[in-house]
Amino acid sequence: MKRLVLLFLILSQIAVAQTKQMSLEDAIWGRYTYLRPESVSGLNWRTDGTYTRVEENALVETDAKTGNKQTLLTVAQLSEITNRDFTRFPYYEWNSENELLIRTQQSYLVIDLAKKQLNYEIVVPDGAEDLNFSKTGKFVAYVQNNNLFVVDAQNKTTQITTDGGNGIVNGKTVHRNEFGITGGIYISPKANFIAFYRKDESMVKDYPLVDFMAREAEYTPVKYPMAGMASHHVTLGVYTIASGKTVFLKTGEPLDHFLTNVAWSPDEKNIYMAELNREQNHMQLNCYDVASGERVKTLFEEQADTYVEPLYPIQFSKVNTGEFYYLSRQDGWFHVYKYNTNGDLLQQITKGEWEVTAILGFDEKEKQLFVEGTLDDLLQNNLYKVDVKSGATTRLSSDEGIHHGTLSPNTTYLIDSWNATSVPGKVDVVSTKGKPVRNVFTASDPVADYDLGENKLVTLKTKDGNYDLYGRLILPTHFDPTKKYPVVVYVYGGPHSQLVDKSWHNQARWWQYYMASQGYIAFTLDNRGTSNRGRSFETAIHRQLGVLETEDQMQGIEFLLLLPYVDADRIGVHGWSYGGFMTLNLMTRHPEVFKVGVAGGPVVDWSMYEIMYGERYMDMPQENPEGYGETNMTNHIKNLQGKLMLIHGVQDETVVMQHSMKYLRECVKEGKQVDFFAYPIHPHNVRGKDRIHLMQKVSQYFFDYL
Repeated sequence: MKRLVLLFLILSQIAVAQTKQMSLEDAIWGRYTYLRPESVSGLNWRTDGTYTRVEENALVETDAKTGNKQTLLTVAQLSEITNRDFTRFPYYEWNSENELLIRTQQSYLVIDLAKKQLNYEIVVPDGAEDLNFSKTGKFVAYVQNNNLFVVDAQNKTTQITTDGGNGIVNGKTVHRNEFGITGGIYISPKANFIAFYRKDESMVKDYPLVDFMAREAEYTPVKYPMAGMASHHVTLGVYTIASGKTVFLKTGEPLDHFLTNVAWSPDEKNIYMAELNREQNHMQLNCYDVASGERVKTLFEEQADTYVEPLYPIQFSKVNTGEFYYLSRQDGWFHVYKYNTNGDLLQQITKGEWEVTAILGFDEKEKQLFVEGTLDDLLQNNLYKVDVKSGATTRLSSDEGIHHGTLSPNTTYLIDSWNATSVPGKVDVVSTKGKPVRNVFTASDPVADYDLGENKLVTLKTKDGNYDLYGRLILPTHFDPTKKYPVVVYVYGGPHSQLVDKSWHNQARWWQYYMASQGYIAFTLDNRGTSNRGRSFETAIHRQLGVLETEDQMQGIEFLLLLPYVDADRIGVHGWSYGGFMTLNLMTRHPEVFKVGVAGGPVVDWSMYEIMYGERYMDMPQENPEGYGETNMTNHIKNLQGKLMLIHGVQDETVVMQHSMKYLRECVKEGKQVDFFAYPIHPHNVRGKDRIHLMQKVSQYFFDYL
């Protein structure tokens, strides 16, 4: 009897605790603030056996083996050393075991921790962008007004380029951040050279954007190279610190091909670079001589009937500088290959129908490789040790979930930062022999007190039965299986995305829980074309975007319609960007199914999208007129039956407003009534507190019409 009473009390406490309902403010603002799990601040390896983090406004070191702690530097001491008034411990990195790099908005401060003194400070000017610090060279390279500069430890500034402006951009990212490009400055290993992108976009037409917030609306054009039209031209310059001279690599013609995956040789004599034709179906890995800019040789090539997408620069061996490692999908899955500098393939190290998602490093003799990947489960990301000679693979992360690792300097330990369906976040230290060492941090559950709908994963099949499709189903709170519920499908569906996995809450958005609290079933499915499923799964959509993706999404709908508690007459869909495009596909290709749709920032016509992404998946409009016609959403407006709203950011530079304008114009021509809302000042998505307004509008549309 006492046990029954105790059980009743426990269940009563749980019921009382989980009484909060997810509000819209919780779902939108809380997602980025108070409902976001806490994390460790400033976690870094200092030595092979010690790591540091910021605790109570001080830099604290922990022995990985014993757990013993010591305070290395307080914020008060830091303020005294640097003669600055720090109120909290800032961003930092370790230059070496005793040299600390502190980054502020205007400065790089290098501190000798043992002597508690400032070694030097590099000050960067207001407006400096794309900052790159070299601890070896003791300088910072940066971009200002489209020109490249370098400032050294004596705070002497040297201007490297002078031609920036009027369509010329130096030192910044190119090719619209495709092909793994995240920046435009590449400092050589010994800091004797700085390689940099030079982009000439003078031949690209100015695309008209307007700032309506000025007293008189201002014309604020951007360069936007549309599919099938003129593309910018990119070259790679190499600046020599000692001589002050710049040599441009002779990458030749055609001038509109793509240069990516830049890598320096350890001796600084050569630059290796993946070069891709504009058709994006032929890649060459080329070697260039730094002194002359001449091409030395082509090491190897990759070709495909669909597309080749190089994403990762080569990584040179530290044991044999005549060899390097390359992460490529040449066998259909991302795996690690070993080559020599003659271009000979020495070994494929990892194999199988799974993806290596990151190379973490090697042990000292390069007999063991450490990677992240999906070997055990395509919905997980785990840490692995791979025997380089045999390819034998050992899993180092023990718990199910999404794991990201950081190797200690001599690869004795790994910091394992991870989360899982019911785990908001944990940080553990594990040995590279596969044994757990200690827990560094465990996040509390910020939604523990909320009454959330049941969240479960589902596995379906493509229509042809060749592939598994993974979905996530969230049931309404206080679910009653005898009732009928409306469904809101949240969709993205485009390349380089995965919305369903085994991360915290299976990667659900809080807005989906909010809709569940309002009596809706929330459903999401990853269709063909999305990430981490291998090349054939991803490239199946080539030249016909939206067609197979829609077919796969309808497999999800068929699953939903078999559920006795789904109201077949009340199914809606919402997505943004590619998801907006998919919303239009579903609303007009299957008007008998979808009653309500909200398409945010939708691609309507791929001929109005940018070259690098658009031509990869669709080829040029002149090469694929049938595909462009079939995927042009204005050609399907005549089928529209349900309620549809389009939303667009006025300053959108990614999916320009022209898409929605053309769609609306065709709706008028076809006599179709649709709703439209524009967000002034916002680019491709609506951020900040205005996002609450956006999602209130989206939610209300479903409340009113679904």
